[in-house]
Amino acid sequence: MRISRLLRQKGAHMLRCLCAQRTEPNSTDTEPQLKGIVTRLFSEQGFYLQMLPDGTVNGTKDENSDNTLFNLIPVGLRVVAIQGVKAGLYVAMNGEGFLYSSEAFTAECKFKESVFENYYVIYSSTMYRQHESGRAWFLGLNNEGTIMKGNRVKKTQPCSHFVPRPIEVCMYKEPSLHELDEKQRSRKNSGTPTPLELNAFLHPNKQQQLQHRQASSETKINEVT
Repeated sequence: MRISRLLRQKGAHMLRCLCAQRTEPNSTDTEPQLKGIVTRLFSEQGFYLQMLPDGTVNGTKDENSDNTLFNLIPVGLRVVAIQGVKAGLYVAMNGEGFLYSSEAFTAECKFKESVFENYYVIYSSTMYRQHESGRAWFLGLNNEGTIMKGNRVKKTQPCSHFVPRPIEVCMYKEPSLHELDEKQRSRKNSGTPTPLELNAFLHPNKQQQLQHRQASSETKINEVT
C-alpha cells in the first residue's frame, strides 16, 4: 500500500513538473514550444487507457502495447490535450458526455488535469459540466475497461482515477485550435454508441419491426412498378 502510494505521488509530482511548461522559440522556429510528456495512463480499475489505430478509446491490461502511449500536451494552465501516439488523434468529449477521437484539435479536446487527494490524477472536460450543480464531467473507465459517459463519472470514484507513468519528456508545437464541426466528431470510432445505435441496442424488437416495415414497403413499391 505504501509503495503504491509513493508511485502515485511520484507520478503526480512528475506530471506537475513536466507539464504546463513553455520555452522560448529558437531562431529557426517561430512556433512556441511546449514541454509535455509521453506517458501511459493507468486506471485504478486496473486498465491502461488505450487508443486503437481506428480511434477507438478503451482500456487494456497490456502494459506494453504502443496503443497505450499518449502525448500529454499542455495547452493552458493545468489544461492538457491527450493525443494517441500511434493513432495521432485527440481524445475529446462531446456535449452528451460521450468520449470520441478527433483528427482536429478543438475545444472539446481540452481536459483540466487535477491531482486528487490520494495522488491519483483526474481529467475533466473544460467545456462541459452539469447545468444545475456545476459538477465537472470526467474521463473514466469502468471495471470492464469500457469508457464511461463523462456526466456519469464522479471524481471520488475509482473509475476517474489515473496514475501517469511518464516515458519521456518531449517538445511539442502548440496545436492549432479548430472550430467545432460535426464532421470532425468521429464518434463512430469512439467505442461509444451513437443515439441510433444506442436505441437499436436498447430496443432491438422495435428496430427489427422497423426494418421489416421498410422491407415490406420496398416490396410493395416494386410490385406496383
